[in-house]
Amino acid sequence: MTATVHRLPVSPDVTLDAAARAYLGTLAHPETEATRRAYGTAYRLMAAALGAGTALSDLTPSALAGWFAGQWGNASPATWTARRGALRSLLGYCEDHGWIPSAAVLMSGIGTRKARPDRDRALSRDQVEALLADDRHSLRDRLLWRMLYETAARASEVLGLDVTDLDMANRRARIRRKGGAMDVIVWQTATARLLPRYLKGRTDGPLFLTERRARVELPPSDLDSRGRARLGYRQAEDIFKAASGGHTLHQLRHSALTHAAEDGTSTPMLMARSGHTSVRSLARYARVSAEALQRHQEQTDPARRRRA
Repeated sequence: MTATVHRLPVSPDVTLDAAARAYLGTLAHPETEATRRAYGTAYRLMAAALGAGTALSDLTPSALAGWFAGQWGNASPATWTARRGALRSLLGYCEDHGWIPSAAVLMSGIGTRKARPDRDRALSRDQVEALLADDRHSLRDRLLWRMLYETAARASEVLGLDVTDLDMANRRARIRRKGGAMDVIVWQTATARLLPRYLKGRTDGPLFLTERRARVELPPSDLDSRGRARLGYRQAEDIFKAASGGHTLHQLRHSALTHAAEDGTSTPMLMARSGHTSVRSLARYARVSAEALQRHQEQTDPARRRRA
């Protein structure tokens, strides 16, 4: 028997600007602040082009597709995908509230673009934020990805953490680096907010656990008190690849160091964050993107300063 879906009537009084403001209001907390800023920029451009006072009921697939192609038709696949995701999220919110009949219909003229994953390259900031903020993924996985990005640690180092290694009051933990040396990683607010939600008072065992009890005999150090096993690298990698379109956990480390270098972080600080003992090794990760180089050149252009 097919269930009947009851929807609120489409309201001609809801404008594009009002809908965008309402949706952005749901992102008004620290964990999604970066997403809110990025989405807000996209929505302002849309309102400027289509009219902030345009009623949602007047939107058409062709109008949206025409604006989107004109705005981002020459953008990279990553930017196209990120902006498409912003629009899809807004229209999904509007559909859930009965303000439009179908988000899928309105999005029908805006296709996807897939780029072949470059596993030796940093992800864009938009790509990283989209993954970290997407609550379709489990809290455990989002916490792992967030911690990897904020600490720039190796995945194997973070997956090796036990709950007792955490110093949550100071937002840090002791880890064993590649080669066996002990070191400290430090995370930021978003990770600090997710950790208590994930642990739910748990005080023992591996930090990151599988969902079920272990089916094979494992060392006691890889089990919690309920018999759940430590999340393994291969499983964690497979989950991330499926979520990111083929990218690797290692690229979160690469991305963190690249973005930090673009922001002007000093070499000693980058080395402390990553655990590298050689500047030569660090240089393979902290490679400034062409976009960041262009911004730097524009900001330091003497002719531009004279014109200003």
